[in-house]
Amino acid sequence: MTHDSMRDPAPFTAPVRGGDLAGGQWRADAAGTPILALHGITATHRAWHHVADALPERRIVAPDLRGRGRSNGLPGPWSLHDHADDQVRVLDALGIDRAFVLGHSMGAFVTVRLAAAHPDRVTGVVLVDGGLPLPHPEGLAPDEVAAAVLGPALARLEMRFADPSAYVDFWKAHPAIGPVWDDHLADYVAYDLVGTPPELRSSSIAEAVAQNVLELDGSDGYADDLASLPAPVDFLRAERGLLDQPEALYSRERVAALAERMPALRVTEIAELNHYTIVMTAAGAAQVATAVAPRLADEHAVADKEVTR
Repeated sequence: MTHDSMRDPAPFTAPVRGGDLAGGQWRADAAGTPILALHGITATHRAWHHVADALPERRIVAPDLRGRGRSNGLPGPWSLHDHADDQVRVLDALGIDRAFVLGHSMGAFVTVRLAAAHPDRVTGVVLVDGGLPLPHPEGLAPDEVAAAVLGPALARLEMRFADPSAYVDFWKAHPAIGPVWDDHLADYVAYDLVGTPPELRSSSIAEAVAQNVLELDGSDGYADDLASLPAPVDFLRAERGLLDQPEALYSRERVAALAERMPALRVTEIAELNHYTIVMTAAGAAQVATAVAPRLADEHAVADKEVTR
């Protein structure tokens, strides 16, 4: 199998604070503006398989964020600012001047921090079911917020598995993932598993996840960073939640209220799909590609005009 195949993104590393950040990229020699794809809070770069399939002529660079995947040995802190700084180092290491940034879930928050701090490195953004502030549930202490927001996703990080098949069984029983199981998801799950039997576990570091979930409320200047981004800021809202429940991560009413206050925000409703399947299925990836492709085409047209002046 070649590295350009959809199932086997070519691995890369980039020097960052404390060591090397790992990741994978599809079609490293493709022409045009590369896509920097940033995964969710307990995910890895393998979450982008289907999106890579759906954008077959585009270079896609997808890191494992600090504290996840093959970047899980990097030291903290793991703040959104730290993640954004890491992405600049990734672009530098891979010789990329500017990228179009696609963020899912927490990766969308990293996208906002990156675009606000380094506008010269970002040509545009698409936020997929993430990146808009998520207020903390009322009355909870900080150490209780992660469990309340992430639920089983956080609990999984403390679980241990006797062998790889036990981890597969866990995911196949997941209400948001099991019904759409395919080879890409099998690869995603296998890549996430680290350790030795019978103490296999997810690659994500619980402390990193706990730090990041506290940052999703729009504090520490985040809301200002979001408001500062140039139009359009595309936001794709999944209709269903983390457990495929009807209650989405973002209610339609909350997104509408934010859109009223943020003219740059352009909202696309993604029916029937949940927080995971919006990127980790062919149907979801097709919707993401539908949002991304015209943005890249527009940039190409602008670049052509500038060349011909």
